[in-house]
Amino acid sequence: MPPTESHTHTEAETENGTDTEDTLDLTLPAELAKPAERFAGLPPETDTTAPTGRVPVRLGDHDLLDSLAEWGPETTPHGTFQLVPVVVARDLPTVTGWMNDPAVAEFWELSGPPDITEKHLREQIDGDGRSVPCLGVLDGTPMSYWEIYRADLDPVARYYPVRPNDTGIHLLIGRVADRGRGLGSALLRTVADQVLDHRPGCARVIAEPDLRNNPSVAAFLTAGFRFAAEIDLPEKRAALVIRDRALRHLL
Repeated sequence: MPPTESHTHTEAETENGTDTEDTLDLTLPAELAKPAERFAGLPPETDTTAPTGRVPVRLGDHDLLDSLAEWGPETTPHGTFQLVPVVVARDLPTVTGWMNDPAVAEFWELSGPPDITEKHLREQIDGDGRSVPCLGVLDGTPMSYWEIYRADLDPVARYYPVRPNDTGIHLLIGRVADRGRGLGSALLRTVADQVLDHRPGCARVIAEPDLRNNPSVAAFLTAGFRFAAEIDLPEKRAALVIRDRALRHLL
């Protein structure tokens, strides 16, 4: 659904009576407006379980998410965690199963046959690299689905005071046994810190969970994100939450 005009309640409005503070009119540079290209003609997907089996998507010479596939594993209180970019041939059954869980379907709205999920994945994988779908693998077991995306190049940028290189996170915990025990918060903190570590130009990690999804909003806040605003997006009323580089060691 294309973005529509909507009133947005922002920090800037609250404090200054205007929504222009820290707002940037972003236009895509000419070199980024070209059709997506791949490294040296390599195939866009390799059917392998190795995290580097997925060729990083680039737009011309610009890797919009700083070689996410190469970020590597992180040690967490719950085990060794790694983001592994999705390979459709390998991962479609797993992601489709999660999308058909009623608790997930209520907010993701991607339930149904595999072709619905496949379309959603391929729109990102075959795109220009501004959004990368990933499995979250904990101690060798896929247990969550993530989308790491350039918020400053996404339609969401029209609905909040965006800054260059803002990076967004979407998350669902796939395994029911992993929900409701603090795992989501711990992994959100890990991934947000990975973004800040590997993307030096990014000062903020943002997310926009559905306001009705209380567990999701609470998980972000526990993970060191701060509540910034309520925003009206075309498909939902969302909580804009932000993890600031400057505050990462305080929250």
